[in-house]
Amino acid sequence: MFRCPQCKLGLARQQSECGVFWTCPTCSGHAVTMPVLRKAVTADYVNRLWATVRKGHGVRGRACPVCGKAMTETSANPDGPGPQLDVCQHCFVVWFDPNEYDDLPAIPKPEEKQLPAKAREALAMAEVERIAAEARGGDFGRETPDEPWKLIPAMFGLPVEQDVNPLQRLPWATWLLSALVCAVSFWSFTDQKWFVQQFGLLPSDPWRDGGITFLTSFLLHGGWVHLLGNIYFLLIFGDNVEDYLGRWRFLLLLLMATFAGDLAHLATDARSDLPLIGASGGISGVIVFYALKFPRARLGFLVLFRWIHFPAYFALILWGLLQFVGVANQLAGMSNVSALAHLGGAAIGFAAWLLWKNK
Repeated sequence: MFRCPQCKLGLARQQSECGVFWTCPTCSGHAVTMPVLRKAVTADYVNRLWATVRKGHGVRGRACPVCGKAMTETSANPDGPGPQLDVCQHCFVVWFDPNEYDDLPAIPKPEEKQLPAKAREALAMAEVERIAAEARGGDFGRETPDEPWKLIPAMFGLPVEQDVNPLQRLPWATWLLSALVCAVSFWSFTDQKWFVQQFGLLPSDPWRDGGITFLTSFLLHGGWVHLLGNIYFLLIFGDNVEDYLGRWRFLLLLLMATFAGDLAHLATDARSDLPLIGASGGISGVIVFYALKFPRARLGFLVLFRWIHFPAYFALILWGLLQFVGVANQLAGMSNVSALAHLGGAAIGFAAWLLWKNK
């Protein structure tokens, strides 16, 4: 149960036209998530508020009503007028004391035209049916992403970010690396067998050509599905990790995770002549760092045409379990996917989080 940081009492769940928020029945303070706030308050104000938090302006304040960690008390105008709000960087929650919300610049509502009586009656009946449906099944599956394009990867079983952390800089390293991987993979598809034999990592001869295949194998993929899946995960998770670490630490994380994943794969059968290709090992390190650094970031999954949402830390647990199942299949010779390379990269992601979590 969420608790009021002032009164330490449980918060009551409320529904508004913009989404769900939580209210303290004693002091009338309320907690609102960033995505809901963006639907009610101008984007410029919300972006400036989040930017001040990310830049370290403000002081550590009360405990977050959701995760219990210290929130940052700050303002969208650090040197000017405006309410001092408590913002949690971990779960994207903003806490409002009484009357603070009223001082924010609200998004202007479009002027409503007077509808005929029958139209108003139909809208009223639709609202009654909506409320009845929520009473029967809650809001499970109702909260769809704001961006329509996210339906496409979701239909293929891929996760989508529901609460996106605003970026402080453009993720050039993530974009350029993704473009490089796509360009090299497209080129290799013209004669895939030759490219894989020449530039894939051979466990039986890992140091051929001076060990350059540790890097070139990262750029090659076994097909369109393999390539698009890896690029998707690199783009949606890599931008936030690069934004937090900076491009050079981000690239170092990818490099070390790739190398560790390759070594983990070599440990399974050092005499194999089957080449290893793909960026999965390095991207696994990025995924683990993302989930540990932003554990409350929500990921949406489309299951049987209904949306379900997991915090990133829970999705990481599920992903880890799947990797251990994959390792068992790999060692039994039932799979060509190197789950051990994924776990090797994941270990580097965990180590990087321990090293840089308080950067």
